[in-house]
Amino acid sequence: MPTPHPFTPRPAVGTAATGPATGPATGTAATGPLPGSTRSLWAWAFYDWANSGFAALVQTFVFAAFFARAVAENETVGTALWGNMMGAAGLVIGLGGPLLGAVADRSGRRKPWLAAFSGLCIAATACLWFVRPDPSFVWLGLVLAGLGTIGSEYAMIFYNAMLPGLADERTLGRWSGWGWGLGYAGGVVLLVIALYGFVEPNAWFDLPRAESEHVRAVMPLTALWYLVFCLPLFLLCPDAPSRGIALGRAVAEGAAQLRNSLRRVRDYRDIAVFLLARMLYNDGMTTMFAFGGIYAAGTFGMGPSQIIVFGIGLNVTAGLGAAAFAWLDDRAGPRRTIIVSLIGLIVPGVLILLVESQTLFWIFGLSLGIFVGPVQASSRSYLARVAPEAVRGEMFGLFALSGKLTSFLGPLLVGWLTLASGSQRVGMASVIVLFVLGLAGMMLVPPARAHKGE
Repeated sequence: MPTPHPFTPRPAVGTAATGPATGPATGTAATGPLPGSTRSLWAWAFYDWANSGFAALVQTFVFAAFFARAVAENETVGTALWGNMMGAAGLVIGLGGPLLGAVADRSGRRKPWLAAFSGLCIAATACLWFVRPDPSFVWLGLVLAGLGTIGSEYAMIFYNAMLPGLADERTLGRWSGWGWGLGYAGGVVLLVIALYGFVEPNAWFDLPRAESEHVRAVMPLTALWYLVFCLPLFLLCPDAPSRGIALGRAVAEGAAQLRNSLRRVRDYRDIAVFLLARMLYNDGMTTMFAFGGIYAAGTFGMGPSQIIVFGIGLNVTAGLGAAAFAWLDDRAGPRRTIIVSLIGLIVPGVLILLVESQTLFWIFGLSLGIFVGPVQASSRSYLARVAPEAVRGEMFGLFALSGKLTSFLGPLLVGWLTLASGSQRVGMASVIVLFVLGLAGMMLVPPARAHKGE
């Protein structure tokens, strides 16, 4: 499933602003495409269908579990190593993502950056085929998975940055939610293909199992899926025009823009509190995705086929939740949607840590999925609604920073607590703590209203 997305969008469509990234609704050399057609919006949303395979099959349900159970020395060590890798990748993303987004704001075009980092993720994912079930391949698996994670998350910065230039403000919530929902649908289809095409005993492709080829082959499949289905965005979505700024100058100006963003956010207390709350609960979701398959395998003894079936069910409930709550976002507001969804994550999340029955794990796990997408999609639409037009690009640079600044903390906590206690349940309890702290922060955030200040 999709993991949480940092992004750095352009100012809202159809309006003028005083910043350098704004202009008339028709689009000029200083603006991006304003607004997009329905066709381009669906092409934009379809990228989530392409990208979701990496989160579902590599980070959560297939490779992560394969790494912990078959590649690492044992599941406890594998969980700790995976947590350290995800933490290191999150630190790289947190430090580099905002600067990259600011540089892209200055240079104009987003697609070249999106293509470069999509390509990095695709190449790293395909190369996971070479990771065999032997401890000597631990570092190869960690490096490739880390590079794929960095490429995927950096790509999402530029992908999500395109939304406010394509969608009307009145429909931001539903398009944000529909994009997430389409991503979950893509995850379901790819998981079904992986399960019945490769993993099941009577799979369509009867690959040797001695070296886990039936599991490893899922990785090139995921890379091919990403490559093929990202093409509609590149073919049909308009891009912001180049501003003709050299890369060195763009980096210098982007760094200055980021420093300005860090100073100006203190002028908007409600936005600052939201970004802090989002930093906490987003870290919890990132950690939950990273360790979902590992937890199911280690604590409940689920094999590769069972984990994939569970992943299919989770993607179905998450997709339904994202699509349904997209309407609630536009009607009741993104703040209320986020609060309701966080409560919906905390309650079954606690129960999953307490139950011993695999059946109850399925019930509470699938119900938890309903609330995953709405949190992510409504976070995106909340800031799109409240950020002042004149500084919206800068505010979304900080949004990207809040999404990854502490993204290393949750995975490291899970890894360290699991290693210290010898229990995955103790390690995963840190996820619930992050959800609760994020919910407390959202209680202090006002409803989404357009900010009157500049």
